[in-house]
Amino acid sequence: MSADSAEPPAMVDVVLVKAGRTKIRYPAELLQDDGTRIVVRAPFAGTGVRDFGFVRFEPGDIFTEYYWRDRWYAVMEVRDPSGVLKGWYCDIARPATFSGTELVVEDLDLDLWRSADGTDVRRLDEDEFAESGLTETDPEAAAKALTALDELESLARGGDFESLLGS
Repeated sequence: MSADSAEPPAMVDVVLVKAGRTKIRYPAELLQDDGTRIVVRAPFAGTGVRDFGFVRFEPGDIFTEYYWRDRWYAVMEVRDPSGVLKGWYCDIARPATFSGTELVVEDLDLDLWRSADGTDVRRLDEDEFAESGLTETDPEAAAKALTALDELESLARGGDFESLLGS
């Protein structure tokens, strides 16, 4: 369904699946669906504060989330309640599926963080990815996940990261 159609849904349910089970489900405002990329906005869906050491996700933070039907990642722009950019949290995931008002994304454990000023780019959860067994159970998906992480890291370090979100 396109956000440009006559009656687009104003709200969608984002469903994050991990290891075959729903990890989290939350409502989000549909901002755009061009047939390839889906953009939604939602307040931080976690409970309490999530402190990673390099960034804190807190109640009131706003996530503008970019999902693709043809890419193996999703990018979340994170802003504090006053609109100040904290950075981008990127999930390596199978391409998103969107049916009706449900946007489903399968998390593949790998993540990337890029700070607002671009000075802090870090790969996350590589240990979880290794422990997931995906390289043995689905080697093709594991290879695509690692390629996606490399691509995102290159964009994040190369200074052209923001153009990814405008495309």
